[in-house]
Amino acid sequence: MGVIHLPASTPAAEIHDVLATEGALVIDELASPDVIDRIAAEMAEHVDDTPLGSDDFSGRSTKRTGALIARSETARELVTHPLVLDVAGRLLHQATKFQIHLTQIISIGPDSPGQAIHRDEWAFDFFPFPSDVHPQCNTIWAMTDFTEENGATRVIPRSQDWEVDMGHQVSETVAAEMTKGSCLLYTGKVYHGGGANRSDVVRSGLNLTYCAAWLRQEENQYLSCPPEVAAELDDDLLKLMGYQIGAYALGYVDDVRDPLAALRGSTGSMSFAAN
Repeated sequence: MGVIHLPASTPAAEIHDVLATEGALVIDELASPDVIDRIAAEMAEHVDDTPLGSDDFSGRSTKRTGALIARSETARELVTHPLVLDVAGRLLHQATKFQIHLTQIISIGPDSPGQAIHRDEWAFDFFPFPSDVHPQCNTIWAMTDFTEENGATRVIPRSQDWEVDMGHQVSETVAAEMTKGSCLLYTGKVYHGGGANRSDVVRSGLNLTYCAAWLRQEENQYLSCPPEVAAELDDDLLKLMGYQIGAYALGYVDDVRDPLAALRGSTGSMSFAAN
């Protein structure tokens, strides 16, 4: 069974239904090559300066370059892509709000072996989330064509309902091949891993993931995007970064101030029901 492909014109409700069943899918050519090229140009210096991974899981021939909101103005367009946010909101509907979890360009170099098959939600200290609770929704945007040969992300479709098992093998997976500008959506529960790059070129993908606002973000957005940069961003993006109350009383600043108000210099306090 291969990974299902849908056109960019597919309604969010239909995409969510397929995602909930399959655990992963590809939306073909969701971003234009021009948008991808601009992000690549804005991030080129940072990618060049990124060290290779320090262990087998990170990839000793792989670079993981973050802080995209601060470093790439164009990347913000993909972080806030309305179709992706619509789908993410549907998958994460049990949370009052959701937020960006991480922003990262993953550059898998030639001769890199495949990554261990895993679930991304294991990042939350291997907490045993119920099978019907989705803590995160993930995307990988193809900055180069993803092929079997160059290390396309590998997934096990419909594995989101399986028992926890750290022993799944690459032989159980299929390659999520897709063209530049296409977007792989997958849940935090689906088993997957970066593919082995047997080509002589770098496979580059833009990994943007979202999680329930009551969870700690994998990438610390408040340090990755310095306050002086954050202050120039629009409110909707800031809320997605975590400058909002994640639930009833999560994330306020000092004297019960809303974090967005605090960033903007407001002294107003939030109101809570008496305890």
